[in-house]
Formats: sequence, structure tokens, C-alpha cells
Amino acid sequence: MTRSRDFAQVDVFTSVPYQGNPVAVVLDADGMTEEEMAAFARWTNLSETTFVLPARETGADYRLRIFTTRGELPFAGHPTLGSAHAWLEAGGRQWGVDIVQECEVGLVRIRRDGSRLAFAAPPLRRSGPVDETTSEHVAAALGLDLSDLRDLAWVDNGPGWLGVLLADGDTVRRVQPDYSVMGEHDLKLGVVGLWDAESAPGKEGIAAEVRAFIPGEGAPEDPVTGSLNAGLAQWLVPLGVLPGTYVAGQGWALQRDGRVHVEQDGADIWVGGSAVTCIRGTVEA
Repeated sequence: MTRSRDFAQVDVFTSVPYQGNPVAVVLDADGMTEEEMAAFARWTNLSETTFVLPARETGADYRLRIFTTRGELPFAGHPTLGSAHAWLEAGGRQWGVDIVQECEVGLVRIRRDGSRLAFAAPPLRRSGPVDETTSEHVAAALGLDLSDLRDLAWVDNGPGWLGVLLADGDTVRRVQPDYSVMGEHDLKLGVVGLWDAESAPGKEGIAAEVRAFIPGEGAPEDPVTGSLNAGLAQWLVPLGVLPGTYVAGQGWALQRDGRVHVEQDGADIWVGGSAVTCIRGTVEA
């Protein structure tokens, strides 16, 4: 039996509608089965659809389940921020200083940063160097020579990200991915290159250009990706490649204009951005 449930579609990492990354949020999803959630996520045909449920763990304000068109994710960044935005607009009130979201990776803290929301990056599930064979597959998948890859590392906080550092933002924009190679080797690649004042006309204030390739999830390139930016920051900020506070741009290749704000605060990496509700109503689910 279905019933009417509150629903929102939120554009994340932008304050301008339709320039970020959308997430479908089913509020009050209590009573929906896993099969029903998966079916609804396939129907929305977005990169992620989320379902807000009562918290099970002490200290959490709500529980979130995150589905792609292919299955459930233990964590994802823009769904986390978009769902928190929708939850607050629907009257949600946190118990403590931060909003606390329960999901499959555990408890994720979310804080208000002026007009933006930001999440504390969860610990990486997999980190460290990449073997030579995988590096060769990555170069082929990106249409680059092996020498073009400045550095590589696993930065997996749930979705399975492998991070790739390129020479600069222009090189990131020139990447022409071979999705067949990525699919053959089950690669989920996040590429990043730094801008400077000379190489970034019109990009003042943007420290890095990011692209995310996830052909196995039904969306070959993701517009703006919180989990990837979190993993890249956890990798590159401690190395001094990226500063402790910076803004990443993402979405150019898809005619989007996402902005991801990253800040190191003690041991935490906070990843945030603006969000705007584009659709609000009810769904039968």
C-alpha cells in the first residue's frame, strides 16, 4: 500500500537553481521497504535519491538511506547536504549543536556555515597508493599518458573513489574519458587539478577544478560530488597540495557551475555548499 509522503528535489552546491547537482528526497519514508526505495530511485533516474527515516542510534537526528539507480550507497556527499536542507525546511530540529545524520558509514555531523551546510568528512574506507597496473588502466580510461598523472591514491569513503591529481585545471577540463575502460575495470575516478591566478581567468577564488566519472552507476559524469571532494581533501590537504581552506569548482563539462567549500578545522575536514529547493510537494510511495 502506498501513501502520500512529503517530497523535495534539491539542487546542491549552488545557490542558483539548476546549476548544481540534484537529489530527490523522500521525507517521512518510514514503512517503505528496501525494494520500494530502490524502485523509486530507479524511477527518479537521478544520480541519488534519499529516504529520511527515524533515527535508530542514540545521538542521531534522523536516519538516511541513499540509493542510486543501481543500488544503495553507504554514504554520499551531495545527498547528505540536500537531505539535511530538505529536512530543515520541513521543520526538522537538531538535538545538539550540529545536525547528526545516521547512515551506513555511521554518524555524520552536519553544521550550518552561514547560508551553507557542511558535513564532516567520514573516515576513508580505503586509502593509500595505487598499483602500477591500476595506474595504467586509469591513464587509458582518462585518455592520458601515464606521465600525465601527477599522483594517484584511493580516497574511498563509500562510493569507491580513486583520486587522480593532474597538472592543472585546464588538463582536468581537457580529459576525454573512455567509459568502456572504466567499466571494464570497475573504476570510479575523481580527477583534480589546481588553478592559479594566471591559468584561471574568470575563476578567481577557485583553487581546484574537479571532475567525477562513475559510469557503473548509470551517470557517466557526476555534476558536483561531495564525497569525492571530501576524499580528495583528506588526501591532498595533509600533503600541502591543497590549502586548509579552499573552493573547488565542478560541473563545467556538464554546463553546471558547482562550488564546493572545503575547510580543515583541527582533525576534521568540512565539505559544504549552498542548496536550493527546486521542487516541493508530495509523492505516492
